[in-house]
Amino acid sequence: MVDEARRFALAAHGSQRYGDRPYSFHLEAVVRLLSPYGPEAQIVGYLHDVVEDTEVTVGELRNHFGPLVAECVSLLTDSPGKSRAERKAKTYARLAGVAAGPAELALLVKAADRLANVRTCVLDDRRGLLAVYRGEHRSFRRAAYREGLCEPFWVELDALLATAPASDDRR
Repeated sequence: MVDEARRFALAAHGSQRYGDRPYSFHLEAVVRLLSPYGPEAQIVGYLHDVVEDTEVTVGELRNHFGPLVAECVSLLTDSPGKSRAERKAKTYARLAGVAAGPAELALLVKAADRLANVRTCVLDDRRGLLAVYRGEHRSFRRAAYREGLCEPFWVELDALLATAPASDDRR
């Protein structure tokens, strides 16, 4: 099923780009982080952006991958809004309401997604975007962190955001 999710996601994202790279770069980075957490985490990892960034619907995901995967991707999908801040506020409010149980999988994937994004910002010296993530971090952490869920992700994420170079208007 992981391979099916990968094929589905790559087909849905088509020729989309992740910065200067194919979108698969981002998906593979997220899934590598999730590999110790099992196949369901990897499936959601591959699919986490398909509803937000493509024509795929939550219903299609439910039909292909089941209700848990569809619920998790739905939780991870930004709601429409006038600005990034408005969209993220809505998403973080949903994530904050996730209780212990199967839907915590969405929080695990969200942490992996953010860590993969921040790692890429550091790698590519994208200081402007890194500053955005740094500015959102307190709210993001408050919404998505659950003690013991994926501590290594949070340790690295906190460290990267605390030590990465500050913005000097590059990219």
